[in-house]
Amino acid sequence: MWNADLQSEWNSLTRSGPDPGFSRRDFVRTALGVGFAAAAGPVVAQTAIETSSEGLLVGDVQVDSAGQKIPVYRAQPKGKSDLPVVLVVSEIFGVHAYIADVARRFAHQGYLALAPDLFVRQGDPMAYGSIAEVMSQIIAKVPDAQVMQDLDACRTWAQTNGGRAGHVGVTGFCWGGRIVWLYCAHAPVQAGVAWYGRLVGHTGPLTPRNPIDVAKDLKAPVLGLYGGKDPGITLESIAQMRNALAGGDAAARASDIVVYPEAGHGFHADYRPSYNAEAAKDGWARTLAWLHKHEVVALEAEFPPQDGTCAGLPGLLGAPPGDG
Repeated sequence: MWNADLQSEWNSLTRSGPDPGFSRRDFVRTALGVGFAAAAGPVVAQTAIETSSEGLLVGDVQVDSAGQKIPVYRAQPKGKSDLPVVLVVSEIFGVHAYIADVARRFAHQGYLALAPDLFVRQGDPMAYGSIAEVMSQIIAKVPDAQVMQDLDACRTWAQTNGGRAGHVGVTGFCWGGRIVWLYCAHAPVQAGVAWYGRLVGHTGPLTPRNPIDVAKDLKAPVLGLYGGKDPGITLESIAQMRNALAGGDAAARASDIVVYPEAGHGFHADYRPSYNAEAAKDGWARTLAWLHKHEVVALEAEFPPQDGTCAGLPGLLGAPPGDG
């Protein structure tokens, strides 16, 4: 059911303006990770990052989740096993080209990256002609409990398919950022990174708790990355979350939230006008450092950073980057 929280997320995705009217032809996909919303115009071609799959094993796998087959985009170093694992949770658009590219970026860092289609029961976001339709026809119908179950299934699958038990992280964007907070209160993972995920709001039968409600129950520390100019996530809600974390247990107190004052919602999404290269690069460096710090990657990992953006990992090889 559409509510004020979905309206808030819709506002963030559409830059607080009217629905840009994404048409069905803007969503093109034959498999997970192929195609993405092209309605953003020429900026997409100028800023979208395309990460090579050279040296990687990439493609779709099927993961069983209580009898439901979940399509998952998998990326990992070719010929390697016993890898640290990162679960990649999409925005409302599902596992399109951008999310698959993020998975490949993690794979080049030595991770087994899994990006599951968490909307498979409700439908394909790319089949709808507008953001409002995706929000009302799919997102509003997805139970948090179902998402937790599917991520659990991915984590279990990873342990028998090249992943390293006890070295699991989770990251997500927008809708997926909210899920990261919830999953780190649900599952025994080692760390989470939440990119501009909603923290407070209405609850209901399908979404009974918000991140602020589970802050004290975190089983793993979460790094939150937020934009100071996000129209859908207020600085007040971020302050409330910081206070909740400060009053929580060890994992909550070990969590951190970074706000980039000049960035808006979706600042890591290089295929959208919201992309902020400076904030995205800093956030990516912090993400890799956070996973290292919290032992998602073991100290003896064979795959150091390869893209040159993290030559000095904060907390490991040098001073942390500025707060932006």
